[in-house]
Amino acid sequence: MSDAAGILSAENPWKVMALNNAWANEVLMGSVSGLSDAAFAAPRPGFFPSLKATLNHILLVDLFYLDAMQEGGLGYSLRNRPEAASVAALAREQAGADLRLLAFCEHLNGEDLRRTITMERPGGPVQETIAALLLHLFQHQVHHRGQAHTMILEAGIAPPQLDDFHLAYGRVPSAHAWWAKGNETDGAEVPEGRRNDDT
Repeated sequence: MSDAAGILSAENPWKVMALNNAWANEVLMGSVSGLSDAAFAAPRPGFFPSLKATLNHILLVDLFYLDAMQEGGLGYSLRNRPEAASVAALAREQAGADLRLLAFCEHLNGEDLRRTITMERPGGPVQETIAALLLHLFQHQVHHRGQAHTMILEAGIAPPQLDDFHLAYGRVPSAHAWWAKGNETDGAEVPEGRRNDDT
């Protein structure tokens, strides 16, 4: 029997990566939901000094790239936003960013993916395509979730399995739930930043 998720993967891999991203963040945040604010901010081995710093960095970069792709104009001013101090607060903000990214990826077509935008960078503005920005953003998420995975183990918590999403074999119930959400978003509002009328 064919896997409906596999068909969706072929039709819109960008949407599927956004679904995977939202699921993985939900599972990761759920695994540390019992940490106190002090334990969340406690020093741990990694590129960033704590789980709080690592996970807030993921969110900040998500917001920076979403703003750029949707041409919101906030740019580096997003660095001035306060960090979420608790797991619960960060989980809420990350979930909002994940749904925003999913909406953005919902109806992407070739013209959207080839669209070039100007990114604010320390050395000056840089032109990037939407496709390249999305690929980098998804890779950035995986990169830092891996670092958080090690920190979670150091905190005495069993690290969650974060790769049981794409294949029919071994797909966990929580991943099935996100696939269902993905199917429900058909016909969702076209994301900001689109420059054509093709929906």
